Amino acid sequence: MRILLVEDDVCLAETLAAALSEQLYVVDVVHDGEAGWHQAKTLNYDLLLLDVMLPQLDGISLCQRLRSQSYNLPILMLTACNTIHDEINALDVGADDYIVKPFELQKLFARIRALLRRGCVTSPPILKWGDLRLNPSTYEVSYGETPIYVTPKEYGILELLLRNGRRVLSRRAIVEHIWTLESPPEENTIKVHIRSLRQKIKAAGATEDLIETVRSMGYRLNQLNYNREVNNF
Repeated sequence: MRILLVEDDVCLAETLAAALSEQLYVVDVVHDGEAGWHQAKTLNYDLLLLDVMLPQLDGISLCQRLRSQSYNLPILMLTACNTIHDEINALDVGADDYIVKPFELQKLFARIRALLRRGCVTSPPILKWGDLRLNPSTYEVSYGETPIYVTPKEYGILELLLRNGRRVLSRRAIVEHIWTLESPPEENTIKVHIRSLRQKIKAAGATEDLIETVRSMGYRLNQLNYNREVNNF
């Protein structure tokens, strides 16, 4: 999941970005509203963390602009303003949630998880493809009863594949979802991670071709002997 953080307090932004990265989110950071507007137009984000008091363009105006241009990504406002008027104003211009600084990180993480579930109502709580399972709440991966230990990048790629099923994901699409703008991977990196995932999945009991290469296009999950299962709430 890719998050855009718009926060002018550089120290706070760095702290939040590091904490969110530890939760396996990909985080891009900008420090003013106009940069946030440009970045939101450049890449597809799963969620926007938006400070209210920003230079260039304040958070309320940026939120209003995004909604007026039909950007429907979940928006969580971060602000030191704690009056009921401020909260109502933020929600009225299109924010989905509002959290007052200072806040507990665990509370922020819970709000983010709730908004991501709400923004993708068709996504099951546990992602499955045959006997392969990934739990986004606990970051656990398994095949049947066998746990699979993956790196953060492998986890991100596998989650992306599971959320897209038979849809082909190009290397560029994978990079845009999994890597930050400041740390793009080398050309061969995606192949290395895919190869490692295949080996780990095979070692757990699956066939090695569960992740299929579509020549000159990208990767997807193989439909041979696999039926995608969906859990309902």
